Amino acid sequence: MSKTFHITTFGCQMNEHDSEVMAGMLLEKGFEPVKERRDADVAIINTCSVRENADKRFFGTLGQLKRRKKENPDFVVCVCGCMMQQQHVIDTIKAKYPWVDIIFGTHNIHQFPELVDNALNEKKKQIEVWSDGGDIVEGLPAKRLFDCKALVNIMFGCNNFCTYCIVPYTRGRERSRQPEEIIKEVKSLVEDGVKEIMLLGQNVNSYRGDEQTDFARLLYRLNEIEGLERIRFMTSHPKDLSDRLIQAFVDCNKLCKNIHLPVQSGSSRVLKKMNRRYTKEQYLELVAKLKAAVPGITMSTDIIVGFPGETEEDFEETLDLVRKVRFDSAFTFLYSIRKGTPAEKYEDQVPEEVKHERFNRLVDLINAISAEKNGEYAGRVERVLVEGASKTNSKTFSGRTDGFKLVNFEGTKDMVGNLVDVEIIEGKTFSLDGRIVK
Repeated sequence: MSKTFHITTFGCQMNEHDSEVMAGMLLEKGFEPVKERRDADVAIINTCSVRENADKRFFGTLGQLKRRKKENPDFVVCVCGCMMQQQHVIDTIKAKYPWVDIIFGTHNIHQFPELVDNALNEKKKQIEVWSDGGDIVEGLPAKRLFDCKALVNIMFGCNNFCTYCIVPYTRGRERSRQPEEIIKEVKSLVEDGVKEIMLLGQNVNSYRGDEQTDFARLLYRLNEIEGLERIRFMTSHPKDLSDRLIQAFVDCNKLCKNIHLPVQSGSSRVLKKMNRRYTKEQYLELVAKLKAAVPGITMSTDIIVGFPGETEEDFEETLDLVRKVRFDSAFTFLYSIRKGTPAEKYEDQVPEEVKHERFNRLVDLINAISAEKNGEYAGRVERVLVEGASKTNSKTFSGRTDGFKLVNFEGTKDMVGNLVDVEIIEGKTFSLDGRIVK
């Protein structure tokens, strides 16, 4: 009888794709996925270091597995991902969660099947964490979440060292895949029915595959692939957003007119403390260039509230930037100390109640702008890639516009994976409602 597995994923799209790869490797070994963790022979938790609530949820989830392990000593518990690149986390797991069987990090995901085999056959704890990446391992299988769209890593790691961020320490230095390997993967995905790809990297703008191929050039080459309908990417660092990349939005018909451009703060003083290497004015200039070159481009961002030393005046600068840019959506975070980052040692930490009050004001402003912008879609016809049926209503389907707007509409199963025209009836704060154009 086949062994079963369940993967819990915390964090970003990079982690999501790592989980897809782990699922692909286990499927190749004859394992079967199950929907509930309690039904699995092997439970995998893929962790995130960036967000504090992901840290807390991880340890809470891990605690829940103790009884299951006690009841069934053959049950295998595996933890991996960014948190495992921090020695203090591994020490905590060894001391407080001794029932964990496998620990590995972000750099040696290709070893996962071997570690599972060893844990099952030898009944011994497997700990294998590499401090850096080494050569990129190509050709790993992946079990995609969607048949019609795929995540494609183009690079790994980060060289930016923003003072609040743990990623350079957990994902290592920047390493780019060869362009031919990326193109080969995307062609293979298209043959398998994929219509949309999302290119992933901690900072895709830094991609340098070879002497001829920077990120903009890669986009032009991918745009030529027959059968591919849409190209997206994330995340972009504003300091590296080149004029060539902006021109790619104009020239590449498959490149979606949407960009995620994290600003983090609207205060140039705070941005300097964050080591972001651009000012508020430079960010606004970039936005103006993008909007001039690509009318109607949709924009999302990341914003941190309550970075050490942030004053009310600094926060007002953030609100001012949000009003000027008018983001379609934003991921907003309360600053939380990440162990091992320079900002951990900053003494001017903002009181929690001040952070929360500012956070609420920011979210209210962003949501009001989102609702207003989405309201403008009423009456338009949008091309939507249908992703699937609603979990609560089998007649309601959803998909994304070119500009990454989520659209809900009545449809049929045969639409899934296809591009359809949808007339927008109503714009809401977080989504659009529409009806299929016959």
